[in-house]
Amino acid sequence: MTDEERQAAGLEMRRKVLGEASVNASRTNRDDFSGEIQDYILRQVWGSVWNRPGLDLKTRSCMVLSVMMALGRWEEFRLHVKAGFNNGLNKDEVKEIILQNAAYCGAPAGQRATVEAQAAFREMNV
Repeated sequence: MTDEERQAAGLEMRRKVLGEASVNASRTNRDDFSGEIQDYILRQVWGSVWNRPGLDLKTRSCMVLSVMMALGRWEEFRLHVKAGFNNGLNKDEVKEIILQNAAYCGAPAGQRATVEAQAAFREMNV
């Protein structure tokens, strides 16, 4: 796959997973400084990794939520709670992901993940 093809595949996958509004918002904020960085992430993360055939999108969402929780990347965690719904997750499964990871990341991370998930649910009217 060429860089241009990977870029196009990445944009398509990103729209599928995160939704049109999220992608449009990030592209609106694009400038001379962020453009190359956004292109890199689009090609490598969305165009290469998210498009690999080895895992389904729901499993990838579980993994991303786990990593974001472990790293304390709460803005991304909330974003990927919403994305997880696009990939087939439901509230009970998000709760199980939080409980599983609270055992390994600690109760404070579990508490914060719960707050962030509930905020995402409210934003989605779920």
